[in-house]
Amino acid sequence: MFREAMEGVIPISHEPGVERIFQIRRPTVRPAEDAERSEDAEALSQLTSLVKEGAGFNILDTPEYVEGTGYNVPPGVARRLHRGDYSIQAHVDLHRLSAHDAKEVFERFLRWAVVTGKTGVLIIHGRGFSSSSEPVLKNKLIEWLSRGPWRKWVIAYSSARLCDGGAGATYILLRQRPVSKRLKHPPEKQKDA
Repeated sequence: MFREAMEGVIPISHEPGVERIFQIRRPTVRPAEDAERSEDAEALSQLTSLVKEGAGFNILDTPEYVEGTGYNVPPGVARRLHRGDYSIQAHVDLHRLSAHDAKEVFERFLRWAVVTGKTGVLIIHGRGFSSSSEPVLKNKLIEWLSRGPWRKWVIAYSSARLCDGGAGATYILLRQRPVSKRLKHPPEKQKDA
């Protein structure tokens, strides 16, 4: 590259009285290669930051991210839960348990959390890499939260932040009392007679 850049350059004479002529040769710009090198350098820089510091990785942008809300709860609550706006007061680890055993432990834990007034809890279930096709415990947990009897107690749930397990853990925000049928279907307003 240096020789190519120096091609056509005339050396300056050191003899007295010789007029100095500067010839400036502009290097040939190769935008495609330069842009490609620049993109490669940027990608390498981002990968280095990701590996060293976890910078640039956002679980929200992956298919592993999960979130949901209970009855009549704005979806923004789940995002706030994921951001860490709510205090997590207890956690349970379901790693390496069968689905049946995990459900028993999960139900005992949530019963305890509700009785003791905990509103923010963390369930560690793993990312499911040892499962044959999809994460079994993670999918079961979502089922228990959204279709089981605990759905009445759930305000919102979301994947945890990286510091708490990322896609291998789920935050749950619990109600103080379960949603009742009365709250789901408020009585119609009576018309003035």
